[in-house]
Amino acid sequence: MNSFPLNQQYLRQIFENIQDGIIIMSHKRKILLMNPAARNLTGWIPNDYVPYCTFCQQRKLEKGEGKCYLIAREEIPYFLSEMPTYHGKKINVEMSTALIYDDEESGEKEYLLVLRDQSIKQKEEEARLSKMIIHKLIEAKESEHKRLAQELHDGVGQSLYTISVALEAIESFIQNPKLQNYIDEVRQELTQVMNDVKDYSYKLRPQSLDRLGLVAAIHDLILKVERNNPTIKTTISSNVDYRLPSTVEINLYRVVQEAVHNITKYAMAESIFIELTEYQHKIEMVIRDDGVGFDVESVTKTGLGLKHMDERMNQLGGSCSIHSQPGKGTVIKASVPKGDLFL
Repeated sequence: MNSFPLNQQYLRQIFENIQDGIIIMSHKRKILLMNPAARNLTGWIPNDYVPYCTFCQQRKLEKGEGKCYLIAREEIPYFLSEMPTYHGKKINVEMSTALIYDDEESGEKEYLLVLRDQSIKQKEEEARLSKMIIHKLIEAKESEHKRLAQELHDGVGQSLYTISVALEAIESFIQNPKLQNYIDEVRQELTQVMNDVKDYSYKLRPQSLDRLGLVAAIHDLILKVERNNPTIKTTISSNVDYRLPSTVEINLYRVVQEAVHNITKYAMAESIFIELTEYQHKIEMVIRDDGVGFDVESVTKTGLGLKHMDERMNQLGGSCSIHSQPGKGTVIKASVPKGDLFL
């Protein structure tokens, strides 16, 4: 059986379906043949003439050199430039040429021109840079939170404690009842300020997270939540008995922190269930509540907190999903793959 027709058919299928634009043109740049990808990319048709790219239109020519850079410099494997299209716009393409036919008697030559659209690659690079910038911003924010929390706790907090001790010493010499009442008011105000500083420090970066890990920090968070919201009962379960990478711990903690904040503020829930589970290839955090629920589509369009949860998981190569319906509570799942961060 002669396999040549099958080979021809196979090559035709490649020519018709490959995503790169393929053009066969004469030495005068007349289009002899082109595949659908080239037609869709440029809008040109056979018997048109391939225009010169932006670089070739502007470059200075050496004596006797042709205007097309790729043909003139046959050692160049590919070249990036802008190519005019049929509707007047210019597209960024990667171009390469190859001489495929050369008739020395007639001087006729045919070239294979391959065009690769760079717009998709550019969008991917822009998305990569955007993701990297967000990642660096989150890192910088957490680093600054840690510094400020440490300063509040060790600096401002300790100074206020020193003032409190000094105030006690002064009180032992006071005999005037009116002055004593004033000192009592000052003490109450000082106590409130100390509590506020402690609370601000905790919200910025809980010390239990850095010292004891994610599970301990979640327990500490829930104690404070239940103290301020006695009608809410929380159940925490975890099979993770080791410290996770610090970037994983802080980002999962922020997801829990944001979720619990939303539950106490909007959900009118009576119960919260928090599960931290280790699987073979991932760590998953699930936060459930039995509150009033909400329409996810409408809220996620405007809810910055929900978007921030998703961004944090994306930075770790993970994902965050929210499932809720009015009257049926809410479930938030955040997962992190066990990739390079765990090495």
